Amino acid sequence: MKYLQTKKDKIKFIRSIFQGIILLLLIRLLFNVIFDSNKYEPFDDSLINEDKGFIALSYFGVDREGTNTMISTERLEEHFEALNKNGYVTLTQKDIEYYYKNNKSLPERSMFLMFEDGRRDTAIFSSNLLEKYNYIGTTLNYGNTFEEKDPKFLMEKDLKKLEKSTFWEIGTNGYRLAYINVFDRYNNYLGELNPVEFSALSKYIGRNYNHYLMDFIRDENKIPKESYDQMKERIEKDYILMDKIYKEKLGKLPKTYVIMHSNTGGYGSNKNVSAVNETMIYKHFIMNFNREGFSLNKKETNIYDLTRIQPQAYWYPNHLLMRIKSDTNEDIIFMEGDPNIKRDWDTISGVAEFRKSSIILTSEPRGKGLIRLKNSSNKDYALHTTLTGNVLGTQTIYLRADEGLKNYIAIKLKNNNLYIEDNDKEIFSLDLEEHDGVLPQSIEENQLEALNHEYKVYNKNIKKQKNKTKMEPQREVEIQEVKSVEDGAERFVKELQINELGNRKLDIYLKDNKLSIDIDHKEVIKDLSISTKNSDYIYLESAWEEYGYSQRNIADDVYDGVFENIIITNIHDENNIIYINKLQGKELVKDNILNIWNKIINWFIINL
Repeated sequence: MKYLQTKKDKIKFIRSIFQGIILLLLIRLLFNVIFDSNKYEPFDDSLINEDKGFIALSYFGVDREGTNTMISTERLEEHFEALNKNGYVTLTQKDIEYYYKNNKSLPERSMFLMFEDGRRDTAIFSSNLLEKYNYIGTTLNYGNTFEEKDPKFLMEKDLKKLEKSTFWEIGTNGYRLAYINVFDRYNNYLGELNPVEFSALSKYIGRNYNHYLMDFIRDENKIPKESYDQMKERIEKDYILMDKIYKEKLGKLPKTYVIMHSNTGGYGSNKNVSAVNETMIYKHFIMNFNREGFSLNKKETNIYDLTRIQPQAYWYPNHLLMRIKSDTNEDIIFMEGDPNIKRDWDTISGVAEFRKSSIILTSEPRGKGLIRLKNSSNKDYALHTTLTGNVLGTQTIYLRADEGLKNYIAIKLKNNNLYIEDNDKEIFSLDLEEHDGVLPQSIEENQLEALNHEYKVYNKNIKKQKNKTKMEPQREVEIQEVKSVEDGAERFVKELQINELGNRKLDIYLKDNKLSIDIDHKEVIKDLSISTKNSDYIYLESAWEEYGYSQRNIADDVYDGVFENIIITNIHDENNIIYINKLQGKELVKDNILNIWNKIINWFIINL
């Protein structure tokens, strides 16, 4: 018993040491953010030449390791490095104000940086990068977070210190983030939801909803529940509350507003609502970012109708650069990566970044990215790789292809399906959910699941003493018989999300006129008959597949195919390597140690 206690004390002691180290690291990060003596240096006037407007980028948030929506510090630095390499300098809010109101000139490559939702971790993990690249960012906050005192969000004292650092300015997303006129995918009326409720129900919600300031509040028949005067009073009240809380906490209302969420051609989904918002925006702010999906703002753009793009957490740097090139029609220097890896490939279309252990192939807007391996003279081989491009989109490996890509065998992952093509003919297909052993759900079963989950969320939140839900009353559905797919009911097909990450291990075996494939170490097809080809080129392709609209990212028409740990070996001798792009030896050991250390740090950050 004494031994166990001693062992327990030792573990506790070691854990305390690690906690102390991580705490010191975090304190140092915060100290650097708040008290660093470096100051932001405005752009040099020598950069001013021909007026080409400015681009605006707005990040959802920054996390050390990254999430589906929050960009990692590593990826954000890659973005900043790519932008810096292309000569982009940042603008202050005053620069934009003077550009429109005083006809001030801007550098040829100017950008305005924003970070949404006013998260504390965004400030902690991005401040050093802003300083490193001499960039200034605007943090966008919701006024009601000052009252709720949620530690995830920046409070007034934090904002004042960030502003004092000179690398940050303050803007606002409004008084609140809230959703109105929400229906689930089965047209079940949910009404008004707060962000927590919306997140809890998001897997059952399609595109049939609106933001708090964008429309009349409507009933289940989409008939307004409020008169014009009531709507006007409700919307004006949000601006009044916003003005009051910012002046009380910070002494001023920010100049910059990013309304949630317009993109309507006006300032709301309804012309009367739009007119009320327009009056209040012009009254309270100097500028407003009213649209999303296009980065370029020109002199003729209305300062209250500015536009921005929202770089996603999964965008590699060339994805961002490709979007900017499409918007601005300017020459762009893309990131090519390691020249020693690049020299083995010919780029046919799109752009490729060659890294140790991965090739990121970025498509043209509404097009493809295509590269070809040089000197691939073997006709029989095994090809191993892991595809980590997003599920929504297409990644293709062409085997035994000719130079014009008219004859080929294609192994294609498209929207979570596997397709095998022999020339233009599809000879095999497989739904990868079926491959994973996911049991198919009928539409009836999914609808019942949605209704009961909606009731649970409503029932849980209606009992809260504070901030009771405004969600419409939901009813619990009695256990009832619903048809399954096996009973003949129509299968429910999940709508893929644009930010859904992919990760598929492919093992491809090609010998004579037979093709075998394993996915995630599980056999898919063995000895599939294919036509024998005389050509022997290997191509990799990424392709946009007309999924441009998304509530999260309205006009993304670029796709990153990611091919990791590519190994091509002789089919008769796996030790006979024809081509390899994978970490080995000391580099692999170093990478594994770094990954373990990062996991330790992340564990302590989460559990401190």
